[in-house]
Amino acid sequence: MAENKSKYSRRAVALFWLLLLIIVIGFLIYFEQIAFLYVLATLGIVALLLIVGFADLEKIGRADNQDV
Repeated sequence: MAENKSKYSRRAVALFWLLLLIIVIGFLIYFEQIAFLYVLATLGIVALLLIVGFADLEKIGRADNQDV
């Protein structure tokens, strides 16, 4: 099985997305688009709840985690 080597680490990609999100939120606050922020926040919470709701947490145990 071939391993996919990325140019950037997972941490760098996460920091990029965080910076992009901060810029977008700052832009929306600056131009007083609060109603659009409410819609984005609601959609974000719904997505988070769906991810948690469909997560298969029964199969996760301490024996599976080797980093502890």
